[in-house]
Amino acid sequence: MFKVLVFLFSFFALHTTYAQELPKIKKDDYIIRHAAYTLLYNKEKNCPDWVAWKLTKEHLKGNVSRKNNDFQGDPDIDIEYRVTPYEYKKCGYDRGHMCPAGDNKWSSTAMKECFYMTNMCPQTSTLNQRWWNNLENACRRWAEKEDTLYICCGPIYQGETFKTIGGRYNYSLKRKGIKVFVPTGFYKVVLSLKKGREKAIGFVYDNDDSRQPMSERYMTVDEVEKLTGLDFFADLDKQLEKRIEKTCNISDWK
Repeated sequence: MFKVLVFLFSFFALHTTYAQELPKIKKDDYIIRHAAYTLLYNKEKNCPDWVAWKLTKEHLKGNVSRKNNDFQGDPDIDIEYRVTPYEYKKCGYDRGHMCPAGDNKWSSTAMKECFYMTNMCPQTSTLNQRWWNNLENACRRWAEKEDTLYICCGPIYQGETFKTIGGRYNYSLKRKGIKVFVPTGFYKVVLSLKKGREKAIGFVYDNDDSRQPMSERYMTVDEVEKLTGLDFFADLDKQLEKRIEKTCNISDWK
């Protein structure tokens, strides 16, 4: 009963708060909210379907270090779905942050929570450490110019069968490990509402070791919505949403 009340409170709180970064939320969605980000958890794939947050120019001025912050299971998720770092042990994939540590230097709580496993997806090292990292750095540069960005990102699963990691018996927890589905790709959508210069852009990357410069991976938010089935920036004025989601120009963000 307590969990039901917590869910209902969270659901209505999200919908009474003007949160431009959030996609459209359905009644039965498994929503988890932390200090810096909100996520929709997928209990079948044991990954987030999306992670959304607001990145401001002020957030970039923090000096909280990522050091001494360990990856850990999310205490706000039911134990049967609580992925631990053990699932990623010797799996061949990085623990890829969705909301990156570099966006959370403004708060020790935010930094700690961004290392929760609900904020992670299996990513190839090449994607995580190079191409995805390049996009994260670009978002921070854009936040400096735009003052505030609204960002949402998550995994893509294309096909009928998927690789999984984890599932082995966890002796320290004395229970069977949790299987985590490996995404075939990732998306990110970015919104700026700077007055008179409102704009949005989307990106899609393959979860492999291929060369993926940002200039070749951008697309409209509408195109990302068709690919993911999600409705991004659902709280926007509908005319504005329609206008900025159907077009994009990477040069507008440089």
